[in-house]
Formats: sequence, structure tokens, C-alpha cells
Amino acid sequence: MTTPAAPAPALGGARAYVVWIAAVTAYAIAVLQRTTMGVAGLEATERFGASATIVSTFVVLQLAVYALSQIPAGLLLDRYGSRVTLVAGALLMGTGQLLMAQTETVGVAMAARIVLGAGDALTFSSAIRLVPAWFPAQRVPVLTQLTGIFGQVGQIASAVPFVAVLSMAGWGTAFTSAASVSAIGALLALLVVRATPPGIPRPRVRQDLTKIPLVLARIVRHPSTQLGFFTHFTAGFTGIAFSMMWGYPYLTAGEGLSRPAASAVMTVLVVVAVVGGPLIGALTQRHPLRRSTLVLLIVATIVVPLLALVLWPGPAPLWLLLVLVSGFSIGGPGSSIGFDFPRTDLARHRLGTATGVVIMGGFIGGLTAILLIGVVLDLLRPDGDYDLEAFRLAFAVQLPLLGIGVAGMLVSRRTLRRRMAAQGREVPPWRDVWRSGRWRRL
Repeated sequence: MTTPAAPAPALGGARAYVVWIAAVTAYAIAVLQRTTMGVAGLEATERFGASATIVSTFVVLQLAVYALSQIPAGLLLDRYGSRVTLVAGALLMGTGQLLMAQTETVGVAMAARIVLGAGDALTFSSAIRLVPAWFPAQRVPVLTQLTGIFGQVGQIASAVPFVAVLSMAGWGTAFTSAASVSAIGALLALLVVRATPPGIPRPRVRQDLTKIPLVLARIVRHPSTQLGFFTHFTAGFTGIAFSMMWGYPYLTAGEGLSRPAASAVMTVLVVVAVVGGPLIGALTQRHPLRRSTLVLLIVATIVVPLLALVLWPGPAPLWLLLVLVSGFSIGGPGSSIGFDFPRTDLARHRLGTATGVVIMGGFIGGLTAILLIGVVLDLLRPDGDYDLEAFRLAFAVQLPLLGIGVAGMLVSRRTLRRRMAAQGREVPPWRDVWRSGRWRRL
């Protein structure tokens, strides 16, 4: 007589939400650390006596380390689980901010941003990996969006309280305070986060080191990974460049807004994402075959106001600035759709690595845009006296990058749909959807 198998543990209970909230908090703290240089760019030029190109290199270096560390971070996540990687990431970011608080030399500041970028690389993928581990599949798209959205509270923290401390108490106190917040995040992850619910063993990946390149190649070559990469690249990089480096200087030095007004505009990045993100998550869940079309529509909300800003004669009206920032903001939840492509096509124990590849997309685009904008500003205004005309010409370099991203999406989507068709999963053409009346349910 055989003993009946024990029922599988229920997913999505109260403890799942406690773990998720702890992970989201750790991610929000990471966003705070990530974006501090974006609101301290002008102070950094004074503290280090450096040009815009050098100061932008701080952020470019940080983002480069972040992007290039995604695959190693994914491998570590697959092997050790979210708890270990969240704690390690928070400790590294705190160390980087302490170094930043103490130094007045460019070399040490660059080292600090490298350490911070490495810690940041461990955080977001660890947080979203917990969602499919702790919740049923039908909740995953919305909760993935909410993870990214609520994490952006850290951006408000850098735009408002961090700026206030920076203005009133100075550089050292501001960055030391940021480091202490990272210590709190590490403690929270250590005490609360677990990789899987009780009763569900965590998949143990014992990868032969000699086979890692082959495994990586398979993951990267998969069209769902490529579509996720270009989705994150195209929808995400403008918001990254704006929030992490050039948004605040553009609003203050270019458009002439006061610090409080610029901070208020920067918070729109979070507010619009909070409103639009759940809707995007719900649409992704309801219409999985139209996810890429949704992303392309979101990209249009970025391209149109950016083009209008570049061509606008004179200072931009406030409504145009708000529309522009709203487009950048909604691109954040749009870029998170990129994680859904590998989630539905790849093995679960490879999602950490695939997620890392997807994350690389937005941040490779972001660091490229940050560097190019800085170079154009220095070419146009070598004296560092940046004005509105210089900022607008510099921001125009993002338009070709958006074109490259859209092309990558279209090519990888075609490849993925061919593979789906070979597996018997057809995506009906829009003309058939329209004729059948199914468009009314979209």
C-alpha cells in the first residue's frame, strides 16, 4: 500500500507577501544608492573639480559594472538563492557609498562606483526571482510590475530627502546616511527573505564550470531572451539616463527650474509608474501573445515627446516636460515586460541567468546614452556652462538608440514567433483579430 503524496504547499499566502515586501524594500534601497549621483552631479563637478564627461564617467562606470555583472549575478542567484545575493548586494552598496562619502579624489570615487554597481547587480534579479517562487503563476506579471514600481520609491528618496541632506549637511553626511540605509536593507533581507516557501526545496544548481559558456550561449541565443533584452533596452534606457545622471541637471541648468521644482518633476517618474505599472501587468497577463506590441506602443510614448522636446523653440512648457517624464516613467514598467518572455519559455532554474541578460539591455543602453550625452555637452560647451540648446542637442543622441532597439525587437520577435509556430502556437495576424471582433477584448 502506497502512501499518498503530500499536497503541494499553497503559494501566495501572508508569508509570501512578507517576504516579497522585504525584497521590494531591499530593491528600493538599491535604487536610492543607484540614483544618488544623478541628483548630486553638479556638486560632484565642484567636489572633484571635474568636467561633465568625467562626472558622467562615474555613472557610466557604475552602470557598466552593473550590466557586465548581470550574468555572474544570475549564476550566483541560481546557485545560492535570493537571500544570500540580496544581503551581499546591500553590503557592497553600503561599502561603495561609504567610500564615496570620504573621498575627494576621482580615482577612489570611481572605485566606489564600481563596488556600488557590483552590489546593485545582485539586487533586482534576486527580488523578482522570489515572485514565481512564492506566488501562483497568474499573479506573477502584476507582482513583477509592482516590484519594479515600488522599488522606485528609492528614486523619490534620492530626489527629496537625500537632496535635502546634501544641501543642508553636505556631501559626506549625505553619502554616509545613504550607506547606513543599505545596512538596514542587508539586515532585513537576512532576517526575512527565504528563497522558497517551507516545504518546497530550492533547486540546487551544480554547474560544471567548463560548461558555463555553453549554457550561457544557449540562454543568450534563445529568441525569448533576445526579445527580453531588446525590450528592456528600448523601453528602459531613456528613463535610466534621465534619472541616474542628466535629468536633474537638465531641468535646473537647462530649463531653469528651481531645485524644489526639479525634484517635483523627477518624482513624476515614480508616480506615473505606480499608476500605469499595474495596468501594464494586467494587460501582459491577459494578452500574453501581444506583449511585444504593448511594448512598441509604450516606446512610442517615449519617442514622440522626446522628438518634440528636441525641436521645441525656446524653453519647454511645463506640460511638455511632464509628458516627457511620463513617457520615460511608463518605459520602466514597459521594460519589465522583457522578463516575461524568458519566464514563459525557459526552465525555472535558468531564470536567474536569463533575467541577468535581460537586465543588461536597459543598462547597456542607459550607460551608452549617459556617456554620449556627456560627450556632446562637453563638445558644445567645453567651459562647463551648459545651456538649454546644448542639452537638447545632447538629448537627441537617444533617438538613434531607440531606433536600434526597435529594430532588435522586431527581428527577435519574428524569430520567436517562427519557433512558436513550429511548436503549434500561432499568433493570429491583426487583420484576423479585427475581423473576428476579438480586438474588443484587447
